[in-house]
This record gives sequence, structure tokens and C-alpha cells, in this order.
Amino acid sequence: MIERLPSGVFADPFELDHLLHHGAYAAIGVFGDTNLELPSVSSNRSAVEIHMNFKHNTSSGAMSELGIRIDLPLHARYAPLHESGYSEVAFGTPDLLVSCSMEGSSEKRSCLIVPSSDSNRLRTDVVVWKIPCGIMSYTNVVSVVTFATALVSTLVIVLPSVLYSKPR
Repeated sequence: MIERLPSGVFADPFELDHLLHHGAYAAIGVFGDTNLELPSVSSNRSAVEIHMNFKHNTSSGAMSELGIRIDLPLHARYAPLHESGYSEVAFGTPDLLVSCSMEGSSEKRSCLIVPSSDSNRLRTDVVVWKIPCGIMSYTNVVSVVTFATALVSTLVIVLPSVLYSKPR
């Protein structure tokens, strides 16, 4: 599966590597912007490629539908301020899903390719993630409170150090 991540969202390569070492996936690749500290306005889009091994179980002999669930841990980047207090990020369907079985004789070999344009076969809807962000009209209040808190904290640390330091 290849998932192109929208701007404002990233997949932590260290977390994906942890999942890989625990056997959740056969292979994982992250392409594009992997700088975890960048805000969404400074970052580029990225893509995640996931390889999985799975078996189709048809012990009853009847055709059964195969459902695949892929959990991809994602994180939001710092979004620009917005009056609603939320930034919306929309996810589409994966770009490509390829599954091939090459075990056994040539009669049992099969391959399934589902491109993203065939959205009827992929039973997914557009997912919208509402990411909390600051409200533009609150910036003055937040700035004053932040400055006052930093000033009081500095005084709480510096004043006792100066007043109770031993003279040499």
C-alpha cells in the first residue's frame, strides 16, 4: 500500500521502524519530508509505503471476502492559526494496493491490483481529521499571559538565588 499523506500530517519513521521490528509489517518506507519538528506551513508532503504478508483462509471451500485493515500511526504538525480553532486535513484512498500469491503450482498463483481510481472496490470514505490549532483573535491574550508567566517564573528562580546566596 502506498499512502500519500496530506500536508500537516506525518508518519514518524522511528515509530514505524518499531512496528517493523515487532513484525506488524514485512517492510515500511517513508518518503519525503521526515523532519518531525517542522510546522505544517514549512513542511512538504510525504508518502508511506507498507508491505504486508497475509494468507487468504478458505478452509470451507467457498469463496470468502478478504478484509484488510492497516493501522498507520500518524501525527499532526503545528497548524497555522484559524478562527474556528481547528485545521482540517483530508485523507483519500491509498494510491495502490497490490497483492500477489506465488505459492504452489501455477494454477494457484494469483495477483490482485487495485488502483486508487477504482474507488468502488476500496470501501473507504474520505477521512477528515480536525486538528486543534490556535484561534487568531486570542493571540494578544495568549502573548500577554505567556510573557507574564515567564516573567514570574524567572523571578521565582532568580530572586531566591540572589537573596540567599552566601557572600564570599
